Amino acid sequence: MRGVTSHIHHINCATMRPAAGAIPGMMPRELVAHVVVVEGADGLTLVDTGFGTADVEQGAQRLGRAFVALVGPKFDLAQTALHQLRGLGYHPGDVRDIVLTHLDLDHAGGISDFPHARVHLHQTELDAAMHPSIREKRRYVPAHWAHRPGWVTHEPGGDAWFGFASARAVGEDVALIPLRGHTRGHSGVILKRPDGGWYLHAGDAYFHAGEKQTPRRCPPGLRLFQRAVQMDHAARVANLARVQELQAAHSDEVTVFCAHDKSEFDRLAGKVK
Repeated sequence: MRGVTSHIHHINCATMRPAAGAIPGMMPRELVAHVVVVEGADGLTLVDTGFGTADVEQGAQRLGRAFVALVGPKFDLAQTALHQLRGLGYHPGDVRDIVLTHLDLDHAGGISDFPHARVHLHQTELDAAMHPSIREKRRYVPAHWAHRPGWVTHEPGGDAWFGFASARAVGEDVALIPLRGHTRGHSGVILKRPDGGWYLHAGDAYFHAGEKQTPRRCPPGLRLFQRAVQMDHAARVANLARVQELQAAHSDEVTVFCAHDKSEFDRLAGKVK
């Protein structure tokens, strides 16, 4: 896929309506699972996957009652990456690589729909999922990788990218950068834009578009939720500050977005002008 990215699609692979979203100003009424599809000469690369078809079909039985009650997912097969790619004229086998920000259940649920794809992630994140602490067990769903995917793990050590260490994942156009804190091995994924600039899919390094702005802002319920699920507060806050600095200094070169902010997704998916 070296230097031949032809098109990038932004798709939403899970809609979530948290209970707290009904309280004005507490939390957004709707969250998304922002997935990126990169078309290349050798096939497709996905960045994150959202929910998979088995997640939608089995719901709380697979994902847990607590998660479903708290997050309020809308289970819709039409939103899965598998169904959306078919709508674009592709087959599951066309997905050659999946690059994950992390293995949380709302990010990695769809990997089982593409059993022959290579799955790229930070080595520390795979270690966390394979050997979770008591706190971590609730966030990972082993059924998502019961098909024994072809894991491809990465460590930072490549060329620096705007001051971040990077690890090349797919060709020269897709790489991982460490943004730990939300999980032990959480990463951002950088992608070359067709115009020569960059996208940074920051995953869950932040949850609300206001957090990358100066001054930073975030609804209180969402701020509390991030603190509740983080694995390393100091690392998360430090990396959020770095993302904020990147946005302030290089917004003309880098388009930064997170996994769950609907306004960012709508803008990049062309739903708002």
